[in-house]
Amino acid sequence: MDTSGPAIVEMLRNRLNAEIIERRCLPDERDQLACCFSVWSRPEFAIDLVVSTGGTGLAPRDVTPEAAMSVIERQHPGLMELARLRCMAKTPRTFLSRGVAGTIGRTLILTLPGSLKGSTENLEALLDILPHAIETLRGEVQDDGRPDATSVSGKVVRHER
Repeated sequence: MDTSGPAIVEMLRNRLNAEIIERRCLPDERDQLACCFSVWSRPEFAIDLVVSTGGTGLAPRDVTPEAAMSVIERQHPGLMELARLRCMAKTPRTFLSRGVAGTIGRTLILTLPGSLKGSTENLEALLDILPHAIETLRGEVQDDGRPDATSVSGKVVRHER
């Protein structure tokens, strides 16, 4: 039973004011996962963020990172590095996750651990930076490296000094 998926949906809705376009449970099949990442990233769907949970561990059937990397155009390793660093105080097991982040066109792909605790803690670690990442991908803000942007109703607002 998938418990992490509903929790991630709730976090995205409540914390980022995200509209959830689709939620689907998929088997641990590399080709099927890669196809879904590709389809959901098509420009006509205008999906900003695709988040997957599960399949990022060390088990033989954990193929989600490989599926994502087979279709990702630009890697963004810093996002999952940040998640692991922020989660390491809670458990060193965070470093067993092979989660990846990257973009296909203007869609950001995140692959989170499958456990409820792991997925929610990893997403929590990224919530403050995701609005700026998404707005930058949309071309709506300049990525000038300033850490002074906050999300208001899903839009990034600059704080002038």
